[in-house]
Amino acid sequence: MTEEDNNHVEILFRFFSDVLDEETVEHLWAVIVDQDKGLYQLDCIPFYAPAASGDVVFAEFDETEQTLTYRKTIEFSGNSTVQVVLLDTSHNINSIRNTFNELGCFSEQLNNRYFVMEIPADKDYSLIRQKLTELEEKEIIGYAEPILSDRHSY
Repeated sequence: MTEEDNNHVEILFRFFSDVLDEETVEHLWAVIVDQDKGLYQLDCIPFYAPAASGDVVFAEFDETEQTLTYRKTIEFSGNSTVQVVLLDTSHNINSIRNTFNELGCFSEQLNNRYFVMEIPADKDYSLIRQKLTELEEKEIIGYAEPILSDRHSY
């Protein structure tokens, strides 16, 4: 996304992260749904923020933050977010990401040991979770499920 893209905005999320164990700020890209009503649809996979891509959120300009700021989620997309950390660095993080990409889960990489992936609402999470568990049992990765939609809950 670029600042010239008139259909996208950046929204600030301020929240306490259980993963980082601290107050955290994350900026997420969103598509404008109805700017007058403050409605935006997230267009990226959050690394830590308590939301999923495709969620429709209410955000407004915050005087203190001096930016568009998340207030609440209006409509859940049904997508889920899984955080993955590479424990065994003898494995290539991109090959692990490709394994999940082949299962229909796109991801965003933060560094050479951490990525987040989106589980689309229409995917069968049991197959994906089976692969996550298999890699975790082999101590290749660790993973967390911060945002699981009702469709993906077990």
